Amino acid sequence: MKIFLDTANVETIRMYNEMGLVDGITTNPSLLSKEGGDPQKVMETIVDMIKGDVSLEVVSTEYEGMLEEGRRLRKFGDNVVVKCPMTPDGLRACKTLTAEGIPVNVTLVFSSNQAILAAKSGAKYLSPFIGRLDDIGQDGISLVKEIHDILRNYDFKTQILVASIRHPIHVVQAGKIGADVVTMPPAILGKMLKHKLTDIGLKNFLADWEKLKKENPRIRI
Repeated sequence: MKIFLDTANVETIRMYNEMGLVDGITTNPSLLSKEGGDPQKVMETIVDMIKGDVSLEVVSTEYEGMLEEGRRLRKFGDNVVVKCPMTPDGLRACKTLTAEGIPVNVTLVFSSNQAILAAKSGAKYLSPFIGRLDDIGQDGISLVKEIHDILRNYDFKTQILVASIRHPIHVVQAGKIGADVVTMPPAILGKMLKHKLTDIGLKNFLADWEKLKKENPRIRI
């Protein structure tokens, strides 16, 4: 399972990328707005930094506008994936862009019916937003399982990119189902890295080592 970061914060991306944990990035207008500055420069920096796919989102809601924006965004780099919304115009744009060799991530998927249509439109990724479903009392992770079961019955190349991750348990659940990718805020990845028993164990190891050095002054490592 690949891990994407859902952020436009360049320094955070750089930190986790240098750790070797980042397979790709997803962004959207809200994330870019949060960071401030010149959004074009931010996108260019991220695309240049990351070897894997970087999803950049169109803001037009009409077919022709999506095509124009998608083609322009793709010029940032060959690893750019254009995010189009799960709408009739979005699916039409997905079909056209895909035929032109521009990969598309169909975003804002909330049902298996939508997932089927996204796959049929040729999307490289489809993004079910599981946290937002949980927020309204539905079971987001069950949707991922249903989509996974449907797609594996056919010859779709579309990958499931689980989005709107709320906590590390979502990541484990998505992995058990067989989702291709999870995209998460940096805070969730930070939580995945930590466990109090790891901290306690490391503290004890270091304390025992200091004790050993005092008992054996000639030790050098």
